[in-house]
Amino acid sequence: MLKNLSAICCFLAVFLGFSSIILAKEPSPSLEKLPKSVVDISKENTYPNPSNNASELVPSAQTRALLKTSNVTIENPTLIKLFNESTINPSRWSIGYYARIYLGSWPLNYTSNETTINWEYKKVNENTVDARGSNIPQKITYMQTNHVKVKGGLTSEVPQMEEVNKLIMAKTMRKTHLPISFSTVIGNGTKVDRPYQVQPKKIGNLYGYIPAVNEKGKISYGEVYIIMKGGKASLEVKNVVEQGIGAWMPVQDHLTLRYNVR
Repeated sequence: MLKNLSAICCFLAVFLGFSSIILAKEPSPSLEKLPKSVVDISKENTYPNPSNNASELVPSAQTRALLKTSNVTIENPTLIKLFNESTINPSRWSIGYYARIYLGSWPLNYTSNETTINWEYKKVNENTVDARGSNIPQKITYMQTNHVKVKGGLTSEVPQMEEVNKLIMAKTMRKTHLPISFSTVIGNGTKVDRPYQVQPKKIGNLYGYIPAVNEKGKISYGEVYIIMKGGKASLEVKNVVEQGIGAWMPVQDHLTLRYNVR
């Protein structure tokens, strides 16, 4: 459907122009509420994960006015970008003019029903120190022994998954203030300077887990039309359907450490 945008834009160009795109960055993630067992390894990670601090596409004044005419909330950034790149030039000769332009079927918005965090979503490493033959305490620290990629994703297939991913990711980042993504990597040799003591005659195990956010909610789909009437434009959304959806999104560059002694 995205391939048809060029043809749609050409058709709209009869009465539409182009304006600039305005981007506003999300605030820096606020991580004060992390459990003490969770460690930020963004500096220590030997694999540089690409930043996923999504910028929010801000509707222009004209786009905001257009969105207000819709009978259904539209949050899809691709649609908002399309509207931002267009401007309507009313003409005094357009009285009596009427056009109804079909823009396609789109995922329009995402409604979150439940957001939870699994701090031990995926085990990625284990370090062991055997002090059974020692008379003094031994030290154990975290060292990643292999290269691990942890993936998340949608829990079921839905139409236009890429657009759905964008909607869920943007809303969840605003809700949790965590650096989430649909995949993250822990590089081999990553170290964490947080020592634990293994008492004599004991075996100490230090485990590393990737945390992840679980999101559950619903996606609204609908057919979007631009209505041109008398030099004014409005939006109409028809055949709206809702579909339940869930997603797992790993937290980038963070580890949950669990120490066990036996």
